[in-house]
Amino acid sequence: MQMGWRRFVTVAVMVVSFRAAAAVLDPVDFLALQSIRKGLEDMPGSDFFSSWDFTADPCAFTGVFCARDRVVTLALGDPRAGAPGLLGRLDPAIGLLTALAELSLLPGRVSGPIPDTLADCFDLRFVALSKNLLSGAVPAGLGGLPRLRTLDLSYNLLSGPVPESLASAPVLSNLILCHNQLSGFLPPFPASSSLLRLDLKHNQLSGPLPPLPTSLQYLALCSNALAGRIDSVLPPLTRLNFLDLSSNVLEGPIPEAVFAFQLAALRLQRNAFSGPLAPPQEDVVIPVVDLSYNRLWGAVPPQLAAVGRLYLNNNRFTGEVPPRLVQGLSNGMQLLYLQHNFLTGIKIGPAAVALPAGASLCLQYNCMVPPFDTPCPLKAGSQRMRPLDQCPEWRA
Repeated sequence: MQMGWRRFVTVAVMVVSFRAAAAVLDPVDFLALQSIRKGLEDMPGSDFFSSWDFTADPCAFTGVFCARDRVVTLALGDPRAGAPGLLGRLDPAIGLLTALAELSLLPGRVSGPIPDTLADCFDLRFVALSKNLLSGAVPAGLGGLPRLRTLDLSYNLLSGPVPESLASAPVLSNLILCHNQLSGFLPPFPASSSLLRLDLKHNQLSGPLPPLPTSLQYLALCSNALAGRIDSVLPPLTRLNFLDLSSNVLEGPIPEAVFAFQLAALRLQRNAFSGPLAPPQEDVVIPVVDLSYNRLWGAVPPQLAAVGRLYLNNNRFTGEVPPRLVQGLSNGMQLLYLQHNFLTGIKIGPAAVALPAGASLCLQYNCMVPPFDTPCPLKAGSQRMRPLDQCPEWRA
């Protein structure tokens, strides 16, 4: 008799607790969280879901934050460094959380598509689902979210094109889709765009660079298959502080304007850029300039002497190395790579005889015998000079 009574009391308490929880949280949000929980599980070593007991108030769950009776923030996964992530799939019921403003998924092994229903969460401002195994297309509906400012879907297995709707998202500031399998052309961005960061590196994008928003401060499109010229696209982007277009098949001249930008790094290596370099008369003060592995020709500009790390190797530069460049190694320049060009001489001054400790200078495989031995990268090879039949001035 006592055992039966205890069971009755236990069941009654559970029913009361369930009703109390349902009263605290909007019923639709409650059911949405239940569906999300069913689709996901902890990876071995993770105990993120240990607090997700639906007989209690879901607003007290780890990663769930509420305002009144609605879920406004959902952070799925243990945020501690090195903690295991989650397994499973994102349930389409996530779109029922229509008051959701922030959604994040910590690195793990969550797979499958990003639910299209996420576009029903009209209050979303921040979405970060990086470093998982999400696949399929980027939902085009995300571009219609009126308050979305940050979209980070990087380091997944997403494929298909970049939706045109994202280019015209009204207040989007940060679009980070790098390290996926996205393909096709980049959509054009309207002049009214407020985008600050565009990171699409390590995808399979092709075609020419479209007009880009002048608001951009960070542009990373390296390791794609982008083609065409950039001399009309880049000059208007005067607010850039980082530019990486390396490892594409871009061609034509490098516009003079980019050397005047206040950049932390200018990375244009491994393309098909050609023509002479024509920086402005003032010294270029960009800390890192990498123009290696292109088809640039003509004289090496002395205005590059103030660059911190300068990579001009594997091009077609000719003439003598400007004395100011070598002097730059004694005035703060850390690295000067000029190997694999057609340079014909260098004036040796006191700065060249004794390079500062830590400074790197490589002159191998030019149309001259390097006047002194300096360590070069392994890729420079062991030949100190080009064959004479490749050096017209020497043959003459």
